[in-house]
Amino acid sequence: MNSPHVPAPVRPLYRRHRFRSAALAATVAALLLGAAGRAPATPAAPDRAGPPVVADCPAALAGKARCYTGQDGNGAHYALAVPTRWNGSLVVHAHGGPDLGDASDPARSTEDLERWAVMAEEGYAWAGSSYRRGGYGTRMAAADTESVRRVFLDRFGKPERTYVHGQSWGGNVAAKVAETYGTKPGAYDGVLLTNGVLGGGSRGYDYRVDLRVVYQYYCGNHPRPTEPRYPLWQGLRPGSTMTSAGLSARLRECTGFDAGPAERTALQQRNLDDILAVTGIPERSLESHLRFATFTFRDIVSTRLGGRNPFSNRGVRYSGSHDDRALNAGVERFSADSAARRDLSWDSDLTGRVALPVLTLHAIDDPTAFVEHESAYRATLRGAGREHRLVQTFTRESEHSGLSSAEYANSIAALNRWARTGHQPTPRSLAASCAAFDRSRGTGCFYDPEFRPSAYASRVLPRPGGLAWPAMTAARERAWGRIDGVGIAP
Repeated sequence: MNSPHVPAPVRPLYRRHRFRSAALAATVAALLLGAAGRAPATPAAPDRAGPPVVADCPAALAGKARCYTGQDGNGAHYALAVPTRWNGSLVVHAHGGPDLGDASDPARSTEDLERWAVMAEEGYAWAGSSYRRGGYGTRMAAADTESVRRVFLDRFGKPERTYVHGQSWGGNVAAKVAETYGTKPGAYDGVLLTNGVLGGGSRGYDYRVDLRVVYQYYCGNHPRPTEPRYPLWQGLRPGSTMTSAGLSARLRECTGFDAGPAERTALQQRNLDDILAVTGIPERSLESHLRFATFTFRDIVSTRLGGRNPFSNRGVRYSGSHDDRALNAGVERFSADSAARRDLSWDSDLTGRVALPVLTLHAIDDPTAFVEHESAYRATLRGAGREHRLVQTFTRESEHSGLSSAEYANSIAALNRWARTGHQPTPRSLAASCAAFDRSRGTGCFYDPEFRPSAYASRVLPRPGGLAWPAMTAARERAWGRIDGVGIAP
């Protein structure tokens, strides 16, 4: 690590860079307006809202950093942290989810700062947005992530290096940031994606589509026969008052998912066995996947796409149950509306056209964003001729929401060296360098440098035409971008 870099006093530093940052904001806005296609969301100009205000730091950063909160011109709450011994570089964080709600959640960015305190503890400044609203919208979230970078520049000046980091759905967001804003020299210097949802929206949720229909085939209680019918691709009918607790009760009724095998009825056990075998979803994350296929699908379909269907299971053959013939004959089938699928694809699919070093870290037994997402991402970059910019690492861990702090510290340090020196790390070199960070972190290093994930289609049943990557080429992105109203509104 370079010698510690201590930032100048806040007020003079702000004055020194405000005019340069204003010019930067104008330049970025001009690039957005002049880019091929219509951008559905624009980063907020920092001066459209009040400046960051001093806030309490998380306990882990007490005495180690100065922390700030604020709200940008689009209404997105954010949090910033500048270490007292700043190394001069900035990590811009894209959070996962998506959270569901109408407005920006002021607590989300401060909670993320607490969760990702390891970055500031390692000497990196940190900036994270809560996004301007809840609900789905990858380009919107990418624009708000870019906005908080510009807020930081306006307040503290340009860092020596800037890295964008995303975990879970935030990995999709961060990868979109890299493709959309990372082409401008000096904006970003590298990308770190951890346990990322990297298959994009048009294919990344197909296993949840399958769960939704397979669950209903076996359980028949979502909806019940006595309730209003609706197509299952809606996730949940508009206006339904079902809660997460209510959904859990139905899942429990059908499968006894949260009871021991001895406490389940024979029918519950068979239902559970068949659902898990057909969908490939781990038992421990079945409830969370069904919540997504219910409430987030409703957000995507009813709120973001105006009731149009972006999902399909036509041509999919389900297998692994006690009676595959009956399952395939009885499961609900549907085809996507082409415009809805285009809009979801344009919003969230990745072209692979990235001009930055990209390092990924993924738990092999991630129960939420299956490790095969990494195969989809490598195939996406390979299809765009950018595979040489990608280094992927894998760990023998089984959590989605958090990995070892030593591994996070190791990863950002390796990305920083790569960006500064041009020396590309390898899975083996990362496995070796982690021990130095674990001496202070004590959270373990679990790298498996020999692991290679299977193809995405080995885990997620492909739809017809769904084997080629990228799911959206750069040429298609440009063509779709010229269609008025394309995508998901911010």
